[in-house]
Amino acid sequence: MGVEIERKFLLVNDHWRNQTERSERQVQGYLGSVESCSIRIRVVGEQANLNIKSATLGIERQEYDYPVPLAEAEEILQHLCKKSLIEKIRHYLPLAGHVWEIDEFLGDNSGLVVAEIELADVNEAFTRPDWLGSEVSDDPRYYNVCLVEHPYSNW
Repeated sequence: MGVEIERKFLLVNDHWRNQTERSERQVQGYLGSVESCSIRIRVVGEQANLNIKSATLGIERQEYDYPVPLAEAEEILQHLCKKSLIEKIRHYLPLAGHVWEIDEFLGDNSGLVVAEIELADVNEAFTRPDWLGSEVSDDPRYYNVCLVEHPYSNW
């Protein structure tokens, strides 16, 4: 079983930008969600994955990823996913033994910027950079699956 332990935060400034190691555009769409999980397809560059994630609130969730041929993933995004799609630029920032992922959302979620850190254990300590703001790990509005139905532009 795959387990993701992830904490999400808002940002207080953009001082993180000069620490970015690399950035990539991502597009993802949701095929659906049920009480127990969400199912999405994500395209990053020339690679695509089908992802199934438990619908548990909080920082620890079950997660499974499976590679999908790019052409099929693009067809799924176009024809089978709920609209609107999640579009974002993901920036990677190494810091004190962890890699922060900063998501700068585009489209209907433009203006939203969220920092995420994946941990090996729910109680794992990590360095809090000066650009880190309030934690939103327990706020479902910031989950990508919720941003499809309730985009940031409508808050």
